[in-house]
Amino acid sequence: MTIAIFLGALLGAMAIGVPIAYSLLLCGVALMWHLDLFDAQILAQNVINGADSFPLLAVPFFMLAGEAMNQGGLSRRIVNLALAVVGHVRGGLGYVAIVAACILSALSGSAVADAAALSALLIPMMVAAGHDKARSGGLIAASGVIGPIIPPSIGFVIFGVAANVSISKLFLAGIFPGILIGASLWFTWWWLVRKEKVLPPPRKSKSEMLTALREATWALLLPLIILVGLRFGIFTPTEAAVVAAVYAIFVATVIYRELKPSQFYAMFVSAAKTSAIVMFLVAAAMVSAWLITVADLPSKLVALLEPLIASPMLLLIVIMVLVMAVGTAMDMTPTILILTPVLMPVIKAAGIDPIYFGVLFIINNSIGLITPPVGTVLNVVAGVGRMKMDEVTRGVLPFAIAEFAMMFLMVLFPQLIIWPARLLSG
Repeated sequence: MTIAIFLGALLGAMAIGVPIAYSLLLCGVALMWHLDLFDAQILAQNVINGADSFPLLAVPFFMLAGEAMNQGGLSRRIVNLALAVVGHVRGGLGYVAIVAACILSALSGSAVADAAALSALLIPMMVAAGHDKARSGGLIAASGVIGPIIPPSIGFVIFGVAANVSISKLFLAGIFPGILIGASLWFTWWWLVRKEKVLPPPRKSKSEMLTALREATWALLLPLIILVGLRFGIFTPTEAAVVAAVYAIFVATVIYRELKPSQFYAMFVSAAKTSAIVMFLVAAAMVSAWLITVADLPSKLVALLEPLIASPMLLLIVIMVLVMAVGTAMDMTPTILILTPVLMPVIKAAGIDPIYFGVLFIINNSIGLITPPVGTVLNVVAGVGRMKMDEVTRGVLPFAIAEFAMMFLMVLFPQLIIWPARLLSG
């Protein structure tokens, strides 16, 4: 009965168009009434405590870093470097999108920011070169979801807080899987364009490559600084976000001189608005998370899935399919906040490594950003690229299939995540 009330209140509120954050609050109120615990003070206290978290400070600073990089020329220089290195091969502009997405993901940690930057820079170039616009938009949307996988990642920060696991270990464990997702896109793009007769841009000279590398050096130093700092314990993930924001603003303002002081206000307001949405979602979800614990829903779910607990791989496959289904209807952040406190007791009961599960969970939620009908990244690419939503959906389909296939390959072969994570964390 408790599970039915929880799901009924949440899905019912969403069905009538209530925003997800308010749906979570209504779900919490419904559970409080059912458990005879309703108290407005408890509700308010949990909302405040939900946002009062030091690790969550990383979210606004990574958002700010992403804004500074897009407005200050760092993103453009990364794309130019990728263009100089791989732009001349058949389908080169597609490989540029994939390489640039992997590098940008190590700078901002936001799929939306990366997809917006790549769409604005590359879609006109790909269309002018003769590539199908829908396929080009689909590739860029699929490349953008690498952002929450390769560290620094806002998704890992939120999952780490909700699951109470090490964010630093999640960051280090996400590097190799993110590269594998990029490799799946690389192969899919090669397969799709191998018979195209699109003329690639001419090969850049060595001097042009060196110039592109020199111009992008300051941007490339940022992920190196963050990863070295995290690996050797110089700073925490939250402090890494501050370092990223300050560094990006400094380079954009002082080194590249493309970000003017007059743009600061708009940049800070944009980052604050996006951060406020995420933080309010987190705060609202903590009410439901507390009530989930009080109502003992995790133990009920453990009992329900008990036949699968003896087979961790089968359990993971079932959970991944469940998350895939949820990802078609919900955005990444609320999915993490709602499912994490429910699923973590099941994962622990099955003896599955929480870091390993966290990486798979975030990969699945990231790909959910390009699955319709919600598909936040699809909407961004359609808006920036001036395309219809169904066109981008058609274009992204083969790439989404490739990413899901790679994810399930990691489920079948856990060593693809566990061994590199152990190697990097020492």
